[in-house]
Amino acid sequence: MNSSSRTMRLAGVDIGTLTCRLLIADLPPGNGLKEFRSERRILRLGEGVDQTKRLSVAAMDRVVQCLREWREIIDASHVDAVTAVATSAVRDAANRDEFLDRVKREAGFKVELISGEEEAMRTMLGIRSGLPAGVTDVLALDIGGGSTEFILDSPGQKPIVSSIDIGVVRLCERLLHHDPLTEQEIRQAREWVAKETKAAVAAMGSYQTATFVGTAGTITSLAAMAQKLPAYEPARIHNYQLQLSTIQEIEQTLLSRKKADRAGLPGLEKGREEVIAAGAIIIRTIMETLGMSAVLVSDLGLREGVLIDLALQVK
Repeated sequence: MNSSSRTMRLAGVDIGTLTCRLLIADLPPGNGLKEFRSERRILRLGEGVDQTKRLSVAAMDRVVQCLREWREIIDASHVDAVTAVATSAVRDAANRDEFLDRVKREAGFKVELISGEEEAMRTMLGIRSGLPAGVTDVLALDIGGGSTEFILDSPGQKPIVSSIDIGVVRLCERLLHHDPLTEQEIRQAREWVAKETKAAVAAMGSYQTATFVGTAGTITSLAAMAQKLPAYEPARIHNYQLQLSTIQEIEQTLLSRKKADRAGLPGLEKGREEVIAAGAIIIRTIMETLGMSAVLVSDLGLREGVLIDLALQVK
């Protein structure tokens, strides 16, 4: 990735609909990324955007404050280059320029607003950097807060990307209003996800023979819950084979409880109690629609891909 004769230190920020992520990593000559520091915070920047088409002042305040703190961390880490990207919630917001101006003025980040396709391409860079040996064709799934990306990637061919406007925050705000959820809400959610999934893969051809790989918070959280991890352990989550039958069991556990009663379930990240049921509905329905019995979990995704892309630019 990098022809420099010295180790570079790079910083990347991913401003997502639900979660913001920071990764500072070293890039030794001829080698892959080596994490120096990472953080993630569930800040719900996209709260209400599906209805109002605007980022709320409170949500912008939360994110800007976080980014100010991360700017200090980055500055103290003596990095060679910095990149920041924003995704679905900012793409959809009529006041996106106001937010991006605030981030630049108050936190010192010039943010690149990336399309769903560009988000998918960089996510695939991250996923590819950590796949097991022997994996060639990949159908990757990235479930976000506001959108979900399908990426069919085969060596020597241009990736086929399809982005749908269903994510865990958007699904909660549009359809999932009761606590616990009603049977009608769950059915409507499944029907919507199944319909959009079929449309997304219609032009993808031979995705059935590709290795099915999932990334981002919903899938990594379900992998942690499947293993009942008391704390998040990337080494146990990355390249974990998550079975559809396990997802179905976890989904039933989540749907049978109120949001408050999901807190404390082994493996469930604090702050994800409300959206994890929506995430389980999405991944279960997608896998059933596509006929997938298992998903290979990747702890690497957009955050890492953003840094790999940066490394390619500054080498």
